[in-house]
Amino acid sequence: MLTWLSLLFLALFALAAFLLGRGRALKAAGGASVRLHSLPNYYGAYAALWAGAPAALLLLLGAVFGGRIEEAVLQADRPAAVSALTPDRQDVFFSDARAIAAKEAPSEVVYEGELKTALDAKVEESRKVTATVRYSTIALAALLALIGALLALPRVGLEFRARNRVEGWINGLLIACSVAAVLTTLGIVLSLVWESWRFFQSVSPLSFLFGTEWSPQIAMRADQVASAGAFGAVPLFAGTFLIMLIAMLVAAPVGLYSAIYLSEYADRRVRSVVKPLLEVLAGVPTVVYGFFAALTVGPLFRAGFNAIGEGMAGGPLDGIAQYLMQVQNQMALVAGVVMGIMLIPFVSSLSDDIINAVPQSLRDGSYAMGATKSETVKKVILPAALPGIMAAMLLAVSRAVGETMIVTMAAGLQAKLTANPLDTVTTVTVQIVTLLTGDQEFDSPKTLSAFGLGLTLFVVTLALNIIALRIVQKYREQYD
Repeated sequence: MLTWLSLLFLALFALAAFLLGRGRALKAAGGASVRLHSLPNYYGAYAALWAGAPAALLLLLGAVFGGRIEEAVLQADRPAAVSALTPDRQDVFFSDARAIAAKEAPSEVVYEGELKTALDAKVEESRKVTATVRYSTIALAALLALIGALLALPRVGLEFRARNRVEGWINGLLIACSVAAVLTTLGIVLSLVWESWRFFQSVSPLSFLFGTEWSPQIAMRADQVASAGAFGAVPLFAGTFLIMLIAMLVAAPVGLYSAIYLSEYADRRVRSVVKPLLEVLAGVPTVVYGFFAALTVGPLFRAGFNAIGEGMAGGPLDGIAQYLMQVQNQMALVAGVVMGIMLIPFVSSLSDDIINAVPQSLRDGSYAMGATKSETVKKVILPAALPGIMAAMLLAVSRAVGETMIVTMAAGLQAKLTANPLDTVTTVTVQIVTLLTGDQEFDSPKTLSAFGLGLTLFVVTLALNIIALRIVQKYREQYD
């Protein structure tokens, strides 16, 4: 709360600096802004940036790292009674001390004797450290704001290039955002690689990549009954690619043909209605598609296959009939079909943009040679747009490989090495979610296997995206 109040006062101070800087510039120009190098608002913005930005950054850093500073100070001097505790109990002790100091609910641990005395001392120390860090940060921020304003305002004058300085600030902000995004991505990848490396110390990469049995249940305690654990990821990737293949068999033709219709055949009124509707469908949450698969498509498919089996029962294909009569709601076909429906707007929208990017001169040349519209589409437009369409398909494949919710609700959780679309399967993403749900022990191969799966999936999707980007670059070079 105090940080937000400080930011509010800082914003008011920056506004005052803005008005002072703008007014000072106009005064220097004698009220004629055309005599200034930049517009008057640039002078105000320059003063406001110096008065507000460094101080705001300091306040935000204090809010983010203040807790860690307090924790480090508290744990620097550990009483003897606390040092005798296990590391987990020590963490609970210091957490309770900080919670009591902040008037929050501590844990249910009861402290007596020397521990109670140490807790009271740490609570008092936590309050002092918190107050010191908080008020010193605010005081330093106020000093920075004042110094910034005092440095910026005297520079305002007729020849001062305020616009260049403000654009320099904006350029620095954009670079900082880009660096933050890159570092965040790099941090995610490195954490994934590090945890995967820990996993591959327990499980051979060869048995993980080429093993055909997935059963990650292992005993966490000596007296616990569980399997020895099998970490062959082939069934998971087989299920992933089976569902992805079914999805693309649905999404690719329907999405591409709808894109051809919208770009080449539909009149402007139809296009203005249908294309926004497709783009709205692309924003439907995947959990809604999961409900659709579990409550509508799954029962419908089961009833259809059961009816076919009943019709074939007693005939020469009685074995197949008996199997079809036992088909259940959850199967790879249901997940793949619904995922394909989800991808149709994605493929259609991208393909439509790519087809429209084909130069009109190619169409005109084809029509001038006497070709019909369908011949022009087949022999001129589609070959010209093929690289972009292939890139759109690969991006759709990447999204299908990473989909989780639909598969969880429609395909089951059994890891099977099968190509039967009527069978229950599971995918890599579903297993990652399953492995990391609830309280987990991050030293066990069972939990760490999620990172191995994530790293492998990351490499696969990265390769697909690189291929798609290369195709798009080739496409752009052809028509830019």
